[in-house]
Amino acid sequence: MKKTIFILMSIQFLVYLGFGIIIPVLPEVILQQHYNEVHVGGLLTVYALASFFTAPLWGMLSDRIGRKTLILIGLVGFSLSFWLFSLFFDSLFLLYLSRVVGGLFSGALYAAVTGFAADLSDEENRNKYMGFLGMSIGLGFIFGPAIGGVLGHVSLSLPFTVSALLLLVIFVYALIILREPERSGEANKRALLPKSAASLWTYRIKYLFLFSFMVTFLLAGLEATFQLFQIKKVEITPLQIGYLFMFSGFVDAAIQGGIVRRIKNGTESTWLLYAQIITAIGLFMTVFTSSIFWAGLSLCVFTAGNALARTTIVSLSSKESGGSYGTAAGMAYSMDSLGRIIGPLLFAWLFTVQPNNIYVVSGVLAVLSIGLIFLFRRSTKTLRNAE
Repeated sequence: MKKTIFILMSIQFLVYLGFGIIIPVLPEVILQQHYNEVHVGGLLTVYALASFFTAPLWGMLSDRIGRKTLILIGLVGFSLSFWLFSLFFDSLFLLYLSRVVGGLFSGALYAAVTGFAADLSDEENRNKYMGFLGMSIGLGFIFGPAIGGVLGHVSLSLPFTVSALLLLVIFVYALIILREPERSGEANKRALLPKSAASLWTYRIKYLFLFSFMVTFLLAGLEATFQLFQIKKVEITPLQIGYLFMFSGFVDAAIQGGIVRRIKNGTESTWLLYAQIITAIGLFMTVFTSSIFWAGLSLCVFTAGNALARTTIVSLSSKESGGSYGTAAGMAYSMDSLGRIIGPLLFAWLFTVQPNNIYVVSGVLAVLSIGLIFLFRRSTKTLRNAE
């Protein structure tokens, strides 16, 4: 059992490491190859799109062919996407193809790994297992940009080559160790619009869904443009950006472990207000970057607010779901995915038009999104006490 959970955690870690590892390297690739800067956002967006639209299909397929088989297929496909990216910097078409392939097979791994963990667990320990997978995702987000920056300092292709090799090592380990689990129910399938989700939009939880979109939208926009902005401001390198994202990742972890768990029931909306104010301050601070230190400080302030908002909104949404936690979680996941689809492309385009004002616009949007929390507070149409 321990070996199985370790493999599942390793896979989740590598999937989200792969998502983060590209952040400090992609802008350098785009600039070196003299592509339009909007492609930074485009390459991030097609990955999210491919994963978003195919995850439900992979979930159904895992029911038919088995979790282990789909995990093995996903690992090979995900590894292939990194090989493609590392070998074809000079072909914009193949860069996009590699990102589509990566998104497709990351969706397969997400569906199979989540379903595998659900099959291994029961109602009593499922939260613990899902917590392990969540921790792996968080570590992937923390170390992805850092590893990308450090290895990218040696060679821009090295982070992707190393990731591809690690995935093949995990493939061999999974092939030998994993055993197909006994089914404990249906596969963990995420519908594009979960059943009964439309009815939730008639209650005040809809403001939390919209707020969740804004939180991810701003985060994805910053990830797509922060390095391009800092290259213009302080000529930042992939190594430096990797270190900055690593430090901000530890800030994220500190917020999750030190503050979020101490939030008292009934005070969540107040904490969301604080979180978005801190987020806006971090974005406005970025405008005045004049040194690497200031760039890192503004990023850490933004991360503190964003981390606080991301986790608190999940908790509050579950309490507002009236017991329909699965449906609410599915809708929240869809809104987050939309944020990751729209954010990179829109902000990358905005950067090409107004590079000096992009974080002024972002900060204003963060402030305006606070209005959603006030609308939530004013509404009395709640599912909180529903059976």
